[in-house]
Amino acid sequence: MTSYSTSDPRKEPVAVIGAGIAGLITAYTLLRDGFVDVQVLTRDTQVGGVWAADRVYPGLYLNNVHGEYRLSPLEMPPPAAGGPLRGRLSGAEVSRYFKRFADTFIKDKIQLGKDVQQIRRHPSGEGWQLDIRDINSGRQETKDYARIVLCTGGCSQPKIPDALKPSAAAAVGFKGPVIHTSEFAERIHEVLESVPPAQQVPDADAPSVIVVGGGKSAQDACAYLAGEGRRVTLVCHNLDAFLASRTPLPAFIRKSRFLSAISPHIHLRTGIERFLHGTWVGKHVTRLIWYGLIESSFRAANIPADSPLRNTVPAFWHVRLNDEGVPRPNGFHALALAGKIDVITPGHVARFGEDGKSVVLDDGRTLAASAVIVATGYTSSWNKLFDEKTLVELGMGPQPTTAETMAHHWNYTTLSDPPTPHPDTLRWSSGLYRGLVPARNIMRRDLAVNGTGLSINNGYTSEVVSHWISSYFLGDNMHMPQTTEAAIAATEREAAWLKQRYPQVPTALNPSYTAFLAFMAWPQYTDDLLKDMGLRVMRSGGNALSWPFKVIDLDELKTLKEERDARRAASEAA
Repeated sequence: MTSYSTSDPRKEPVAVIGAGIAGLITAYTLLRDGFVDVQVLTRDTQVGGVWAADRVYPGLYLNNVHGEYRLSPLEMPPPAAGGPLRGRLSGAEVSRYFKRFADTFIKDKIQLGKDVQQIRRHPSGEGWQLDIRDINSGRQETKDYARIVLCTGGCSQPKIPDALKPSAAAAVGFKGPVIHTSEFAERIHEVLESVPPAQQVPDADAPSVIVVGGGKSAQDACAYLAGEGRRVTLVCHNLDAFLASRTPLPAFIRKSRFLSAISPHIHLRTGIERFLHGTWVGKHVTRLIWYGLIESSFRAANIPADSPLRNTVPAFWHVRLNDEGVPRPNGFHALALAGKIDVITPGHVARFGEDGKSVVLDDGRTLAASAVIVATGYTSSWNKLFDEKTLVELGMGPQPTTAETMAHHWNYTTLSDPPTPHPDTLRWSSGLYRGLVPARNIMRRDLAVNGTGLSINNGYTSEVVSHWISSYFLGDNMHMPQTTEAAIAATEREAAWLKQRYPQVPTALNPSYTAFLAFMAWPQYTDDLLKDMGLRVMRSGGNALSWPFKVIDLDELKTLKEERDARRAASEAA
């Protein structure tokens, strides 16, 4: 029987599950803090998570400005200023960066091709047991760990409506491929072979690749296929909103706290935030800025006022907001405007046609289809890792919304007149404190999560979270709930905030990805985590008026370990 009762948690084994950006930086931070037995387990054959080399297809590019998807220990090569990607890194370049990070810092700690099939509490009541299958040999083994960090993300388990599943296609004899965008890289050839190149004068009745969904993965698939000369039709309820400009936005706007200042957080730390979100004048200033950002983006992409491409989600109220930078001639919007991508929005694919070669929309229209690509999102990656009993005990699945949750309310002026909430937003809540720890398990300090606080700056956020988790595992003196009941109450308050801030986003349905929505307010979120650790916040500096425009540099995190060490030593000496 395993017993983890050493006085030093650094000597006990830790499993980091997942080798994307969150898993890599978590393992790196734990190792630097002296944890001697850190094992990174991933079912993938290469590191990088969603940016692993075998998931990258031609034309895929990073939807972030340079510096928002790197880690402070390793510089990321700058993108070319010109070229077809207009200053963005290609998917292949991002993949190579993470491989280089892994090879440089944690190569001997990564176990590729290890599929964690189930996690359960160890029979002793201390630590965890993991059932692991080796992808190559098929060998099964059970291993014990004192602590685990889930870095599996929320983009690995496809969510496909029943009416669009391959089984539904087979039932009516649909002959073309039906794939989810998670399979796009490995099955591109099937899609390309299923439909001939479009004619110079396209036949309105010619078969098309039907792409279902309006998010970035759907748009990327459309752009790639159109670039390969295939006829493509996208059908969706609405499209992602986006930011774009004819020339790159200056760093004091795009790489600062400016966008976070106009995005309210669960608490307002500064006078500027309290003005913008707590006064009538501030509300109108904030809404004018948001209107200007979105309208100027439409204009930068040359989208006419009557174009269906303007049927986007409300940017202020949503997390489906892409940063397109300088629009590209081979990008989704440009290709749609050129007639190389047909866009039907609002629209909904109801089912496959009985003829076996079409899809039927909910308004009765029929579209000839040679292939169907489903870009309808993902479900939680945790559902397959834990049995139902463990999920319930930990509170890691969707939690029914309680009266205590709905009792919380924020009187921010910018949150007046919200859009109609999604029914599941009201029904379900997340059970993870700060999106990092199951509230019901918080006192054990043996399970944490990195990668669920959805952020537009994944590098900075994941790195701060990794330090928070390491401090948590080390038993550091942190500003956090001191009882399970207090953690549950704090988590219910956070859930209430997310319902009011993002009423159309049912965060709890995919807690492995959206347990907490930092998004544009990621600087405030990471400041909260730094404050939990007793460290300096608003590290980019500035005074009461200039702080929104100070450029945030990832290098400001390079001393977090030393600061934490000094604080721990002072606490032990006291």
